[in-house]
Amino acid sequence: MPLSTGDKLGPYEIVSPIGEGGMGEVYKARDTRLERSVAIKVLPEHIAKREDLRARFEREARAVASLNHPNICTLYDIGQEAGHGYMVMEFMEGETLAARIAKGALPLADALKFGVQIADALDRAHRAGVTHRDVKPANIMLTRDGVKVLDFGLAKSSAAQKPGPDEATIVACLTTEGTILGTPQYMAPEQFEGKEADARADIWAFGAVLYEMATGQKAFQGKNYSSLIASILAAEPPPMAVAPFTPVWLERLVCRCLAKDPEERYQSMRDVVLDLRTPPREAVITTSKKRHWPWIAAVACLGIGVFAGSALLRKTSEPAMPVKFDIDPPPGSHFTPIATIGGSAISPDGRTLAFVATNAKGVALLYIRPLESLEAQALPGTEEAGYPFWSPNSKSIGFGAQGKLKRIDVGGGSAMTLCDVPTARGGTWSEDGQILFAERNAGLKRIAASGGTAVVVATVNQQAGERTHYYPQYLPGGKQFLYLVRYTEAEKNAIYVGSMDGKAAVKLVESGYRAVYDASTKRLLYMQGAGVLMARKLELDPPRLSGEAVTVAEGVRVATNTGYAEFSVSGNGTLYYGRGSAGKKVQFGWRDRAGKQIEVVGQPVEADFVFSLSPDGSRVGYGALSNAGRYEVWVMELARGLSTRITFNGGYYPQWSPDGKQLYYLNEKEIQRKAADGSGGEELLLKAGGNDFPTSVSPDGKALLYGFQDIKKLWLTGERKSEAYLETKYTEGNAVFSPDGRWVAYRSDESGRYEIYVEGYPERRGKWLVSSEGGANPQWRGDGKELYWLKPDGTVMAASMVLQAGGVQVGRAEALFRTTGERGYFRSAKDGKRFLVAEPEDGQQEFPMVVVENWAARLGK
Repeated sequence: MPLSTGDKLGPYEIVSPIGEGGMGEVYKARDTRLERSVAIKVLPEHIAKREDLRARFEREARAVASLNHPNICTLYDIGQEAGHGYMVMEFMEGETLAARIAKGALPLADALKFGVQIADALDRAHRAGVTHRDVKPANIMLTRDGVKVLDFGLAKSSAAQKPGPDEATIVACLTTEGTILGTPQYMAPEQFEGKEADARADIWAFGAVLYEMATGQKAFQGKNYSSLIASILAAEPPPMAVAPFTPVWLERLVCRCLAKDPEERYQSMRDVVLDLRTPPREAVITTSKKRHWPWIAAVACLGIGVFAGSALLRKTSEPAMPVKFDIDPPPGSHFTPIATIGGSAISPDGRTLAFVATNAKGVALLYIRPLESLEAQALPGTEEAGYPFWSPNSKSIGFGAQGKLKRIDVGGGSAMTLCDVPTARGGTWSEDGQILFAERNAGLKRIAASGGTAVVVATVNQQAGERTHYYPQYLPGGKQFLYLVRYTEAEKNAIYVGSMDGKAAVKLVESGYRAVYDASTKRLLYMQGAGVLMARKLELDPPRLSGEAVTVAEGVRVATNTGYAEFSVSGNGTLYYGRGSAGKKVQFGWRDRAGKQIEVVGQPVEADFVFSLSPDGSRVGYGALSNAGRYEVWVMELARGLSTRITFNGGYYPQWSPDGKQLYYLNEKEIQRKAADGSGGEELLLKAGGNDFPTSVSPDGKALLYGFQDIKKLWLTGERKSEAYLETKYTEGNAVFSPDGRWVAYRSDESGRYEIYVEGYPERRGKWLVSSEGGANPQWRGDGKELYWLKPDGTVMAASMVLQAGGVQVGRAEALFRTTGERGYFRSAKDGKRFLVAEPEDGQQEFPMVVVENWAARLGK
């Protein structure tokens, strides 16, 4: 008899049903002793009457209880109550692997990451003498903390033999469309033959699951009993579809797992784990007319960054093929968004990666990661570093930080200041020790790598509509250089070749993003729109492009407000780029204070993770890339989940007026305003800086707070003049008005890391520290009695606030839930009982860096 909400099994109170399977009904329940949510599997009445099935239920409990592994569902308790046998397990939020695969094949990095977690869990079970015998996607959960292997209902910890399924069982697993579903599809041949099934049967099932994750298709299918048996006993699965740069060693690994004869399979899951973590290194392309699949040299790095330095080992007369793998940020950190400060570069010798990441304390630092190493190292004295570039000998790195142009030797030592630069936007280092660098809103300057006086090399031609010069790169010989010219009219942005002797610059290609020259292939790599990396031959004397343009990669990370495209090339043909959110879809949804999903809003949209909630909570404003490669403002009605495009000339980071009738947003370097229903035209309010985006409108509609480095105030009435609210030597931003308009919450790094503060408004009176473990993105509750913010690890925090004329009383901070969206953006409903979050559709929290060795192998000469 099904249980109802409020029913109790011992100390466990039933909350709601979760699911039902052949071996039990599963409920969400509350542990009244420890005040935590748990999952309870209850033996159904019709099974409880059968002694054999009841024994199997108890066997599952014993099997699970003997295991202790982060990727195996934890068993808390077991008991009997009113004729119900039950087991109590950890409660997990997420989706089954089966549900995820139903959406299509997983990205290779995810398939490998999940695969190694599943294999490691099964290895732990096998070492404990437990064979699962029901490994399938439906028994694997994908949670925020990784994979969880569930349901050891068929687990075997003794020598008892289990016969294979009969025809009736298999036929019951066939749909009318002829698609095999359920356990039989993942059973090894020996199980169908009624033979003894040991741990190698789990290895077979794992191979079938890994095949399905990578391809989105089942390895074996059949329309009836006979065809299913024939497929599993004699047929081979279709070859796995191998995309460009995909390591094909994976296919051989799966093939070995799926060997018909158990003696020819992997003999232990530990061997599978080791081969997944350290793939084989081979360099010769082989062909065969037999069933063996063609495979090439490949070294893959899992999401955790396993890499073995194949660039140094690959020496063969055979043509090497491209090898692609991901690099994740150091543990506890995340890649710093390049829209604010960040960037990365690969060394000229192709051995070391340099990138900016934000650590757990919220501090952005410059890291280096040798490709032969498993770990990245933070360079001391590089706080708030941005846009690194290498010396020609790969021993030093130049970068901008804290209003200075600096350099640091990677072998050790302190960072050295070269000169003052308000905002550096990239640099390049010549063989003769000269650094050419860009300054925001200015031209290009040259300075000796040892320091000294900077000399102007190129100036901005404002009469021609130029706004700034960015991201220079010396071309071979050091007499010419690439750079990006950004114009007032963004569609004119282009890549130019300049000359150190002052000759007229030559335009190569119209693009809104930086370009890089690869001397090893004589190709110019540049962005075609947002996210698409192209390559084309570049002749240097005179500078001109020739040949056809080819697509190198898609989904490259870019910053539309700075024109920075995150990619670089080494001198030995290794490409390094950041995987961006362009083209990825964002899902809006409501969560309660515990983080439980209340409601999914609308369909996934290709949007930025930064958004704002209308004052009445009925609409969300967000930025999304258009076909023209620039962001536009959209508004979604939350009740219907339908979106309307508001701007058609660019716009992002929208903020609402107090009455919800207008949106304020940044368009390039202009703060503009437009009706929230899309009617009328845009109104120019202020010429602003590149990162001076709006953050909050006062409740009376008279003032707008904006800015990223400093907090500025724009009067929206009268002369519409701009003035500083908070301008110090530190970095302040994310400023938001309190609901009564008498206070401002903001983040500042005056303590050495970003924390949340509150000050009075309009006069700055007092200052109260709210957070203590890092903070950003403050949000007020509708009545001003609570303030929310984000910790560096993505946790949404809350503290009570008492706002009085004499000052502010801040309550004790409370952790609510952890976000999974990029940079943790969220918005609070007025009552503070639920929060709107934007999360990646695929659940991927971090967009990794990608390394492609020998990237140009398929281009030809």
